[in-house]
Amino acid sequence: MTHESTTAWRELLATLGDLDRGFLEGDRAVTDDRHIADGYRTLATTLGVALDAYLFPEPGRPQFVAVNTPFRRDRRWGGDNTDAYYYLCPVDPERRYRISGNRGDSAYFSVTAYNEPSPGAWSDRVVSIVRDTDLDVDADGNFSFDFPPTPDAAVLMTRDYQADPLTGRPVVWQIEALDEPDPIRHGDAETAASLRAAATWLRTMFAIVPLAVGTRVDDQHGLGHETAHAANEFADPYQVPDANFGWSARDACYSYGSFVLDDDEALVITHRPPACRFWNLVVWNQFMATFGASDARCSVNGHSAALNSDGSVTVVLSRAMTAHPNSLTTLDYPRGNLAFRWFLADGVPKRPEVKLVKAAEAPTATT
Repeated sequence: MTHESTTAWRELLATLGDLDRGFLEGDRAVTDDRHIADGYRTLATTLGVALDAYLFPEPGRPQFVAVNTPFRRDRRWGGDNTDAYYYLCPVDPERRYRISGNRGDSAYFSVTAYNEPSPGAWSDRVVSIVRDTDLDVDADGNFSFDFPPTPDAAVLMTRDYQADPLTGRPVVWQIEALDEPDPIRHGDAETAASLRAAATWLRTMFAIVPLAVGTRVDDQHGLGHETAHAANEFADPYQVPDANFGWSARDACYSYGSFVLDDDEALVITHRPPACRFWNLVVWNQFMATFGASDARCSVNGHSAALNSDGSVTVVLSRAMTAHPNSLTTLDYPRGNLAFRWFLADGVPKRPEVKLVKAAEAPTATT
């Protein structure tokens, strides 16, 4: 007799064996050996996250598990950045929970509840959000609040953004169930269902990545819903709605772009940050991943950026570091993706301006 968990395990292995076709073949095939290697690293990373999210959790005995950090190389996926810690915890919508911790040196932190349309399917709706400004945080940084039974809440995702991830103390999170847990039973049917959910989650991730890199053009033209995607430009920023595919933050605005650079070129990116709690610009490979905060300077944020005299920010992006105080490196990747995010902005930001120049002609100081 073949057990259901055996069948599901073999289905998961078959899924893993097939997913690399998405970045090796067809219109989305990546074009350099580093991105091929990144594809396999992303497969391994997302398998680990999928098992953490679907195989091992017990909502009656909750635990927050790290899904993105500034330092763990096995947690670089899904739009990560060097400034933030994200933790995930599956929950039971009929249970009561208590969440507590210490804010550390966080510039912004929150807990968002997401739905799950079907087992392993990515969220398509923000159910609720608790921000740091909603909490009573004592003089020592401690906080505690109850999370009540919440219809459709399937997953809690924490966010903790640090002004300086190299020195900042991350938020410490604890979660406990206030109702008695069910008896532990890791049976055949439960394990099979969990493995199939993990496989669904993996297939969804690789339906999104690798991200497209725009076509390089000589003339300037805008990006948006009505125009073709061009390299070395950003799309119009947008505010995340309640109904949104994936794990985007409801209180964030985003703007995405891509780069295609020769080894002697640079992008001069200028934007005027709106009043907001936190913003950053991150360099990604085509799998929505960057390098760690201690590996290379692949992001800049509102605390680390040097301002121009008019309050705008200019960033110089090139394949190697330059003398500009807001220099970012692609680590010699010739192509990849870019992401701006702004938290709790007082309005949707204007689209960042981009100019392609020779690296030798890029600015070396603020203006």
